Amino acid sequence: MTDEEDKTYENESPSPTPMVQISLKEYDKLKEHQKFITDKYLIGCIDNLERLVRVLRKHIVRSVIDE
Repeated sequence: MTDEEDKTYENESPSPTPMVQISLKEYDKLKEHQKFITDKYLIGCIDNLERLVRVLRKHIVRSVIDE
């Protein structure tokens, strides 16, 4: 076997990588957690958007203009 041939096999493993096993209860809890935003940076962006919308709402005039 040449050196080049040997390199083609270097990332192959004899057995598949081990898998993590969790209970269905833990899996359901993880799935439920996906529905929420937990990233602090993203939460900060959403808070800033909320403040901006609050300020913009003060300048909205809802009236029907007759032409």
